[in-house]
This record gives sequence, C-alpha cells and structure tokens, in this order.
Amino acid sequence: MVVPEHQDSDPANVLIEKEAHSDQVDAVIKETPDQSIWVFGYGSLIWKPPIHYESKQGYWLYQELRSSILAGFQHSEDHRGTPEKPGRVVTLIPFDEWKTIEDVHGHDDVTWGVAFKIPSTDVEATRAYLDHREKNGYTVHTVDVYSAEDDQKPAVKDALVYIATTDNEAYVGPAPLEQIAKQVYETYGPSGWNAEYLLNLAEALREISPEARDDHLFDLERLVKDLINNNKSS
Repeated sequence: MVVPEHQDSDPANVLIEKEAHSDQVDAVIKETPDQSIWVFGYGSLIWKPPIHYESKQGYWLYQELRSSILAGFQHSEDHRGTPEKPGRVVTLIPFDEWKTIEDVHGHDDVTWGVAFKIPSTDVEATRAYLDHREKNGYTVHTVDVYSAEDDQKPAVKDALVYIATTDNEAYVGPAPLEQIAKQVYETYGPSGWNAEYLLNLAEALREISPEARDDHLFDLERLVKDLINNNKSS
C-alpha cells in the first residue's frame, strides 16, 4: 500500500503549542540544579526514544493518568494516519475520567512507561524534536513518576510528559476493539503503518517488566495480528 502524502497541521496552531511548551519547560529547567530535564514516555517513546538522552530508566509507573490506547481515543493525522484517513495512537487522560468509561478489562491505576534524562546540552534540541513529534493535539505537562519498587515516593519529580487532552480536536473517544483493530490495520501515515505502531508498543511494554500489563492493549494486539494472518492466508 502506498503511504499518502503528508499534510502538516495548521502552522499557526503548531506555533501556539510550541510557545506553551517552551514556557512550561523553562519553568522546570530553572528548578533543576544541573539544568537537565526528565521526559516520561508512555507510547512510541518507549521503543523510539528521543535522539539525545543521558540515561534511560525502565520499570516506571505513572499514577493519576491512564493510557487510552486501550480504547483508541486519539486520532493521528500526522504520523500514523492522514487527515483523510486518521490512525489511532496513545494519549493519557485523568484517571477519574477514565473510571467513567465502560471497559470489560477493568480500570488499572497505573500506566507503564520509561523515563529519560536529557542533559542540559541537549535540552533545546530535544524540546524541538518532541514539539514537532507530538504536535497533533499534544501539550506538555509535568508529572511525578514512580518505580515498581516504591509506589509511595516519586522516583522522579516534575518529569515532562506530552498529553493530548480530551478537549483537543484529534480526541475521538472510545470505540469497540474490533472497529479500532480494523482502523489500525488499514491505516498508514508518514511515520508508517499504524499496525506497526501498535505491535511495537505491545512488545515494548512487555520488555519494560514482567509485571507490565495492559490487557486491553494486548487484546487489541491479538485482533490486529488476526487480521494480518487472515490477509496472508487469503
């Protein structure tokens, strides 16, 4: 299948988001003695990290927000899809809001991810890289992240995390898993096949820790693999 030509978002909107990112990142850097920053990655950042990082810590738990790849809430028109045929990617939503959504898998209170320490010499380059990569509805926030060994005391305070909040235009809400699986299987974008994104995410999650589970994600992975295998045999 040919990947459709990429179409950027409205440049004015991208600039507004970048300005908001810069203000928040500057505030975090000022509070850091060595002028470094931490970035928490919960989606493709787990298996496709920032270009520059000093250290990478796995087995991190992030509380208070919930990964919503489970229900495929966020459209991707710039990486894993196009405006005409958007894909589905990860975002995070507040856990209190997540609990109101019907989910046969239950409501876990953690999201697994990876924390990256970005040295001061590479902060500006990393900011520019992430602002471009996460431009389709995402804004930057600060969060505390926890290790599997101690879920009471933050292992890292004020890590930066990119979140597409529920009021952004690309947020689409829940949908049946079968519908999401079909969309993921059929969709391509400038960054590649949407199914590749999903399969890489599921595999990367398993590699973080044996304890890392996301049953909804793994069920979606199974459905997409079934579509792939059925297409091969037909």
